[in-house]
Amino acid sequence: MKEIPEQHVKLHGFNNLTKSLSFNMYDICFTRTKEEREAYLEYIDEQYNAERLTTILKTVSDIIGAHVLNIAKQDYVPQGASVTILVSEGPVVEVPQESYSESPGPLPDSVVMALDKSHITVHTYPEFHPDEGISTFRADIDVSTCGKISPLKALNYLIHSFDTDIMTIDYRVRGFTRDISGHKLFIDHDINSIQNYIPDEVKDMYDMIDVNVYQEHIFHTKCKLREFDLDNYLFGYTKDTLSESEQEEITERITLEMDEIYYGKNLV
Repeated sequence: MKEIPEQHVKLHGFNNLTKSLSFNMYDICFTRTKEEREAYLEYIDEQYNAERLTTILKTVSDIIGAHVLNIAKQDYVPQGASVTILVSEGPVVEVPQESYSESPGPLPDSVVMALDKSHITVHTYPEFHPDEGISTFRADIDVSTCGKISPLKALNYLIHSFDTDIMTIDYRVRGFTRDISGHKLFIDHDINSIQNYIPDEVKDMYDMIDVNVYQEHIFHTKCKLREFDLDNYLFGYTKDTLSESEQEEITERITLEMDEIYYGKNLV
């Protein structure tokens, strides 16, 4: 990829590369009773309703320099929400060179790049364990672009938009475009790891694993919070109201849940 000076490459027509970012986040809570579970799900539905999710996705479109064509949004019963935004090329064609570098994107700021035939979607999935012990909330966000900027520039903002215990992030570049001589370009920017798009202060908070297939332009990073504070996983009360044995039991259940989600398999 080093032979491609992205800022100076002239293309033969439209940039046909498709760059897709999938950002999945998990929030975990211990709910002792049906009432606590229902209160948690109600809280999640209020915090991440279709209206707020639309605001988040509109900011993502600003960061990647997109023009919003159409918005479809829906709150579901009993819980959950979806938003889909169709976007097109933005009105500004000047390309800041910094946008090609492997670095975190703005929080948020105005980044203007050329973009077309693209979409941004989010779906939420509140879920609970049948014995009333563990409740989880997952949000899946997909940003797919066919322009010059990578949707990874929106990753920093997305991380800061959600209260996240675990993140799984996938990035892939598909297809090819051509320069004016007809030479195929299968990727138009350098990338070694998704982690390079995450600021240091966030990386310090998480354990991270990369699984990358460089020759196929497929990149995967998953993250789990390093520090554990039981108070952050109780809903409506604090750990000082629990006995030591209760604290130990709940901590064990929550950490097991987090480990199973992080490693993608059942551990017991």
